[in-house]
Amino acid sequence: MRSVLIRLNEYQDQMTSAESGAVQYILEHPDAVVDMSAQELAEKAFSSPATVVRLCRHLGFEGYKEMRRLLQCELLERRLSRQERLGELSREDSLEQMADKITYKNIMSLEATKNLLDFAVLQECVDVLYHARVIYLFGLGSSLCVARDAYLKFLRLDKPCILNDDWHSQLLQSRNMTAEDAGLFISYSGQTAELIECAKAVKKSGAKMILITRFAASTLSALADYNLYVAANESLFRNGAMSSRISQLNVVDILYTAFANVDYPHSMERLYMTHIEKPKYRNQGSTEVSKTQNKKSQEG
Repeated sequence: MRSVLIRLNEYQDQMTSAESGAVQYILEHPDAVVDMSAQELAEKAFSSPATVVRLCRHLGFEGYKEMRRLLQCELLERRLSRQERLGELSREDSLEQMADKITYKNIMSLEATKNLLDFAVLQECVDVLYHARVIYLFGLGSSLCVARDAYLKFLRLDKPCILNDDWHSQLLQSRNMTAEDAGLFISYSGQTAELIECAKAVKKSGAKMILITRFAASTLSALADYNLYVAANESLFRNGAMSSRISQLNVVDILYTAFANVDYPHSMERLYMTHIEKPKYRNQGSTEVSKTQNKKSQEG
């Protein structure tokens, strides 16, 4: 289900002055809004019915009725949930409280990201990656860790992919792309200057560009052919790099699994072929200890 409240929260950075009243009113009074008409909401928010309907369409809904219906379902789900929302991390938190709060925020981020997924767009992304000659991966900072995870996953399936750790190398790889390739960008903000330069080169090459990012207008989301949105519930201690990273990794897992499922027999064959056996250190260690003990006993 597409989350109305999550989309509204993420949309605040790009809303127009005319839309701001309606956005704030819905976020502050969601329970009341589900019983209102567009006209009533407009009056409460000092806006117009046309602005309310336009806001709903900007959020990806067909109109006000669909938005109100989904909001009602979302509120019902929240009421049924037994989990209570935890506060921000604070300096006074115990280690157990920190673990509880961080875990809860990551879970909430994953749930919110699932609600933001557009499965039609997701399917198109899988098709693009599957038919691409080479998948080129882009990301910096914590997003580079996500890109590296994607690289290892596609590598196991024998899908040609390229990832360089430094920006200059990523810029070079973007300029070497062709229209037969695909670029997979990871950027939570969508505003990383270095990645914008890479994205411009990718667009110039004619290659398709997929972006994993937050639900908000950004330079990178405008350049991308496909946007896969993630949500994050960041703490003040590590804003933009904790739950957002978990959400990005989750989207990569979904892409990878759907990709593997396109040609399941081949994928299973490659996973089997690329599996690296781990030495059984525990058994070997036990054997060595037994040998040492026996030797000492004989010497004694």
